Amino acid sequence: MNELQVSGRSLTLNRFPTNATDPNLQAWDAADEYLLQQPLPDGPVLVFNDNFGALTCALQPREVWQVSDSFISQQATLHNFAINDLAVGQVRFLDSLASLPQGVAAVLIKIPKTLALLEHQLQALREVITPDTLIIASAKAKDIHRSTLELFEKWIGETRTSLAWKKSRLVFASLTAEAPVATSGILSWPLEGTPYVLHNHANVFARQSLDIGARLFTQHLPHQLEGTIVDLGCGNGVIGLLALEQNPEARIHFVDESWMAVASSQLNVEKNLPAEMSRCEFTVNNSLSGFTGGSLQAVLCNPPFHQQSAITDHIAWQMFRDAKRCLGYGGELRVIGNRHLDYHRKLKKLFGNCQLVASDARFVVLRAVKL
Repeated sequence: MNELQVSGRSLTLNRFPTNATDPNLQAWDAADEYLLQQPLPDGPVLVFNDNFGALTCALQPREVWQVSDSFISQQATLHNFAINDLAVGQVRFLDSLASLPQGVAAVLIKIPKTLALLEHQLQALREVITPDTLIIASAKAKDIHRSTLELFEKWIGETRTSLAWKKSRLVFASLTAEAPVATSGILSWPLEGTPYVLHNHANVFARQSLDIGARLFTQHLPHQLEGTIVDLGCGNGVIGLLALEQNPEARIHFVDESWMAVASSQLNVEKNLPAEMSRCEFTVNNSLSGFTGGSLQAVLCNPPFHQQSAITDHIAWQMFRDAKRCLGYGGELRVIGNRHLDYHRKLKKLFGNCQLVASDARFVVLRAVKL
């Protein structure tokens, strides 16, 4: 189940981090396979949103530029290169805010679910392609909407779709459109009940408004702590921003696997509490990988419960385990989650204790202390 057949060879591809609940979840889908069936011209290939590196691995030994907003996707690619004994010398990794290379022969795009991210990527792509650049995008057929095609038509030009294959579809685009007026892609809005304005890059979760879970969490943050507090899975950094205000003797470390999330967090501290920047750190990372054990006073976390299209709790479980390892004795993990996710049971099993701090009809705020 974990072997992809392409161009007469077999590639072993795994998700990363490994999902212990369902280790056989595929690291590619039919949209990847459909893309790989298409003939490509000679020359470098620019690949967007290659979730676990399937496209980048399959294109070897070609020169590939891989663009992603996900640190974990890049780590997954390196993992899959290693298990297939592939050399990474022909691959260059770019984050979602980096400048794109000139002169690529072809562009392959896995269409993201977030239209704002797609528009950001197409706008950047517009600056480096020529009418001769081959551009092919793919997704599940049900995820390609009129609004998706309109973005290709706006930023690139002539756009057409393929027939469906295994419930997936391709989008072909050619550079024919006049260049639209460029936009920053940053959406800003006031944080209710505060003097702050939050700034959100294109791929930030709940970029248009404060999500209802975070709204409850902001009302129940720890106060007057010292030491280091981590806003884990920080998104736009709203939790860490308020923790910075409410814990004037603490350092706040903003951590996320999204470059746009960490950039948004840094921008929000710079714009709202510039005098406190010296108390902050900002890191793109896989959970708390590399953090020193016993070094933290508190971890604040609103964990995701999905990875790409798979509903899963294994990322949250990794965050909880990492938090326990990195907290000092007496340090706390404070979590917001949907009631049905049963984090109370998981935290009690891991920490030996778990306290209900607050709740409403949908969410609970929980606190576990390292004893």
